[in-house]
Amino acid sequence: MQNIITITLNPSLDKGTTVKAIVPEKKLACSNPVLEPGGGGINVSRALEHLGCNSLAIYMYGGYTGKKLHEMMFKTGIECVPFEIIEDTRENLIVVDTSENAQYRFGMKGAELSEEEWQKPLSFLEENTGYEYVVASGSIPKGVPMDYFGRVASIVQKKGAKLIIDTSGEALQHAVKEGVFMIKPNLDELSSLNGVEELKQEDIIAAAKNIIKSGGAEIVVVSMGAKGAILVNKEEAIQFSSPKVDLKSTVGAGDSMVAGLVLGISRKYNWADTLKLGIACGSAATMNEGTALCKKEDVETLFKSI
Repeated sequence: MQNIITITLNPSLDKGTTVKAIVPEKKLACSNPVLEPGGGGINVSRALEHLGCNSLAIYMYGGYTGKKLHEMMFKTGIECVPFEIIEDTRENLIVVDTSENAQYRFGMKGAELSEEEWQKPLSFLEENTGYEYVVASGSIPKGVPMDYFGRVASIVQKKGAKLIIDTSGEALQHAVKEGVFMIKPNLDELSSLNGVEELKQEDIIAAAKNIIKSGGAEIVVVSMGAKGAILVNKEEAIQFSSPKVDLKSTVGAGDSMVAGLVLGISRKYNWADTLKLGIACGSAATMNEGTALCKKEDVETLFKSI
């Protein structure tokens, strides 16, 4: 059993292409598409693999798109536990308008899962031991109860492992009710968890500590895009700005950041270096086109610069 497990309930077959200009009512000549397996947990496992760290990826797949995704995951060499579903895996389309260097991201709705299907990852976690970290990342597909990640948290706690959550909305709220090791909200998500419409900059740390004091999470990492991130725990609050890079794509940047955070934690880095690694991975992902995620050499360079 791998030390790190990722869970993706709503994966996607990501298709990236470019056009000279996006114009309505015209046939647009696109570059040859680049296909990648995608979705929160899958992207975290892919980023970890780029960094030389093994993980086990649990994901759902169905239809011809799902078979393609599964085939591509197999070729990565990442250890996988795939569960086949009846409906088709979704596709996402990422188009770059090269005339304006503008990226357009079209996200499709995912498959609806039956109870029998969504129970399988829970059963796997119940029946196995030996893992220390579980990353539950991405959206909750139709048919899955919104307290699903809370159920994951309950199982993971019983196993003596640590759960890292990267989701939003009601699914995130249920997870913090159960209590998890780490969450990575953005400012909107942190505001929602604190029951306010918008947080001021000076209130961010206090808002994160509210979640920690209530038992919702031991660690809160607030991602702020180009402004960097803040890591808050009971003892301290650490903030670093993101390094300036040549931005090419934001696809998978958040997932790459999560990969850096869990890697730092698993390697027993101090909290400052763990946050630096997370920011370096997220920033490195934006330097590559489409859904290429982070490269190890970029991460190492950026880590030293933060």
